Amino acid sequence: MLLVIDVGNTNIVYGLFDGPRLVHQFRVESSRGRTADEYAVVVRQLLEMRDVAASDVTSAIIASVVPALTEPMVDLVRRAFGREALVVGPGIKTGMSILYDNPREVGADRIVNAVAAYERFRGGLIVVDFGTATTFDCVTPKGEYMGGVIAPGIQISADALFARAAKLPRVEIQRPPKVVGRNTQHSMQSGIVFGYVGLVDGLVDRLVEEMAFPSCAVVATGGLARLIAPLSRTIQDVDDDLTLTGLYILHERNA
Repeated sequence: MLLVIDVGNTNIVYGLFDGPRLVHQFRVESSRGRTADEYAVVVRQLLEMRDVAASDVTSAIIASVVPALTEPMVDLVRRAFGREALVVGPGIKTGMSILYDNPREVGADRIVNAVAAYERFRGGLIVVDFGTATTFDCVTPKGEYMGGVIAPGIQISADALFARAAKLPRVEIQRPPKVVGRNTQHSMQSGIVFGYVGLVDGLVDRLVEEMAFPSCAVVATGGLARLIAPLSRTIQDVDDDLTLTGLYILHERNA
């Protein structure tokens, strides 16, 4: 089995593939204070809950946007499974040309998402990833990574509002009954949710206009994609497992 590890600023997602099929996935908090041994214990316990033995894991691949956690993840794989993990970064075979001014600046998760999305759609596309930051990644019809947009994530924006406005309470990020809020909670939820929908649709419109592809698929992924996508007129599809699938594809290309 292949263990894939997606290290984000907020969460670490572990996926387990049996051939091309994603059979298990686990999500834990990204904690820079944990050691590789602690992470190894956590992962072994999570696998034991699903009756997966450590010996069943025969290979691993890691994509990390948190440099402080990259080496602990490599050590985790080494200590828990006795394997050397493949790390997404410079030198790895992606099958995708990177048109960024400095390709080393592109986050590993953005490349992984682009590879997975292009493998699925085989045309010009935009990936909208609702993570700690909300990223928009553009791929040409030829399968080249063009670049994109990085915006503050929904939770970051909401946290800033809660922290800087003394009289405003902390509210759950969810769709309010109407756009016009009749109380403080619904007014804030409207601004956060529908305001973000406007941000997404506005940026996608500008990207599509600038790229001028004959056709352009727009796929969303990430924690809050299921909240925003139904309210958006530009997002066409949601793929919750896009990053994990991309890691599987990259592992196969570098096996």
